[in-house]
Amino acid sequence: MSIDFKDKVAIVTGAGGGLGREYALELARRGAKVVVNDLGGARDGTGHSDMALEVVKEIEAMGGEAMSNGGSVTEYDQMEKMVADVKEKWGRIDILINNAGVLRDKTFAKMTPDDFEFVVKVHLTGSAFVTKACWETFREQGYGRILMTASSTGLFGNFGQANYGAAKLGLAGLTKTLQLEGAKYNIRVNSLSPVAGTRMTEDLFPEEAFKLFDPVNVVPAALYLVSEDAPTNAIVGAGAGGYHSSWVVMNDAVWLPDGERTVEGFAENWNKINEFSNLAAPQSGADQSAAILKAMQKVTGTGPSSARG
Repeated sequence: MSIDFKDKVAIVTGAGGGLGREYALELARRGAKVVVNDLGGARDGTGHSDMALEVVKEIEAMGGEAMSNGGSVTEYDQMEKMVADVKEKWGRIDILINNAGVLRDKTFAKMTPDDFEFVVKVHLTGSAFVTKACWETFREQGYGRILMTASSTGLFGNFGQANYGAAKLGLAGLTKTLQLEGAKYNIRVNSLSPVAGTRMTEDLFPEEAFKLFDPVNVVPAALYLVSEDAPTNAIVGAGAGGYHSSWVVMNDAVWLPDGERTVEGFAENWNKINEFSNLAAPQSGADQSAAILKAMQKVTGTGPSSARG
């Protein structure tokens, strides 16, 4: 099976280097017209450069089509302008990879409110802004593929990255709602949790590990998740040639009758409530309400069959 992107138009944010550059190059090799978006700043989000232009030159040198964009994902009007420019040039947009990011790592005790807010704004709000700028185009076309860049820090936590982790788990949550709202328009939305040696992580990895986690090894997962036959609502991890899926799961609800709905009653049942067994991956928030009602019916034999949560 060969997967190509012929006649597809893709926007990749943060594509001036690292993972974004690798995504852009491989999309172009497989026939896509690529928008290389990059503000070109340093890892902490300061400064500017012409990194996007250099990637465009690489794509054109291999015979592909590309255009650069230096807009900031945190400025919605700039993202609207980017989308308008792309549609004027190529008439459509099929793929969006939200990859732009910054790091301002500190323990929460030492982190300033500005450092927290800025990282969340770039990763979470920025991804929402670009997606919103593309959303109506995807709906009108009846086609769209969106990839959010989550992180193991968001999914599982990491010391010194409270701002980054909050943003990244937020992106997984954004994915889960957008895949529901986009389903009838053939818009598929997924989250990728990459582990890669880039300028974002160069001082976090030992040298040998940095080489092992070459960004090119993440590309297969990213491009499959924006392909025509992509799944939707997936959370995929990728790095160093290893790939896995993650899920947000819950166990069976424990229903407490009236007399036990106290702090003490909850405490007495905590081991059952916290039991890591009979896990399921809900497909929408309503599944939580349904699980509670199911537990109630199991105990009482009565109750409504469904509810929205």
